[in-house]
Amino acid sequence: MEPKNVKEAMTDPAWIESMQEELLQFKRMDVWVLVPTPDNISPLTLKWLFKNKHDEEQTVIRNKSRLVMRGYRQEKGIDFEESFAPVARMEAIRIFLA
Repeated sequence: MEPKNVKEAMTDPAWIESMQEELLQFKRMDVWVLVPTPDNISPLTLKWLFKNKHDEEQTVIRNKSRLVMRGYRQEKGIDFEESFAPVARMEAIRIFLA
């Protein structure tokens, strides 16, 4: 059963181990650096997501925990100035495929 929140996940040792694996992976990959929070900036929050991984017979083979940033809470002009997404226009795709 997948937990809905951290409180539920903390009751099961398998989910705790999964969360520790995710944090260890962050540390190994040098994902973040802890810095002091400036007074005029509120930090973005994080959220744990939990998912069971299944095999072909739908048997749970492992628990997967992911720690994600709540980027949807960012406000333009406060948390960032510009954003960019590398997306191709449909005309460019048609030319490429022709």
